[in-house]
Amino acid sequence: MVRDFWSKGWLKFPYDPAVAEWVGHALPVARASVTDPAFAEWMDCEGTWFVGVDALPNDAEGKVARSQPLSGLAMDFLTDQYGGLPLHKGQVSVIYPGYPRPRRGESEAAGRYRRNRDAAHVDGLRPMGPDRRRRVDEPHAWILGIPLTETSEDAAPMVLWEGSHILIRDAFERALSDHPHDTLHEVDITDIYQVARREVFETCRRIELPAKPGEAYLLHRHCLHGVAPWGADAAAGPDGRMIAYFRPEFTGGVAEWIKLP
Repeated sequence: MVRDFWSKGWLKFPYDPAVAEWVGHALPVARASVTDPAFAEWMDCEGTWFVGVDALPNDAEGKVARSQPLSGLAMDFLTDQYGGLPLHKGQVSVIYPGYPRPRRGESEAAGRYRRNRDAAHVDGLRPMGPDRRRRVDEPHAWILGIPLTETSEDAAPMVLWEGSHILIRDAFERALSDHPHDTLHEVDITDIYQVARREVFETCRRIELPAKPGEAYLLHRHCLHGVAPWGADAAAGPDGRMIAYFRPEFTGGVAEWIKLP
């Protein structure tokens, strides 16, 4: 399992009773966040995507509502590989039938990329300014997805490019190697990121990663990933395809984020 994660950049964990119990507590709270006026700005793509950043009111141990701390196989693996990191408020990402439709302010080219390339991206590289140049803004340690609802496998599953974390990491390491550690978050990596992303599309296998409540999946922080379009015959309940994501940040900033492995 350890070797697979570091070589492939992802893992899927089987059904875990501890995770399933946590989901039972988290789902009603996540459901309420979708209609909470405080999070209205997170409904996008003409009502087909609720981004839901920081919408789950869990504590640093993952406790939400009356749940126990988030535990199980996935958390054991993360603690073993990364040590204990406090959890932020989880993201509640919900996809509905018809996704993807245009996102607010999205260009026609960006819309095509969302449809044809699953909006593939590396987390933490937010576009900034009128020219939308990218820097490492959020040095996430890892990405953990926990499905909250039952859906068919073609209901806009997570998509990843296996082994992409190695190509992306090598590209970023080249881009950042000559800069002082305290300025790494200021380095423009737009061009080298775009080149590396094209190489990933040409050389890495695209994998769809559907999962059910009680299961979980883990992505390496440098793994290129996205969301597939909602399938023509996809099925889900009224809550849509709802997943809680945790992406704690390294305390050592970008210098730790780029460090091997």
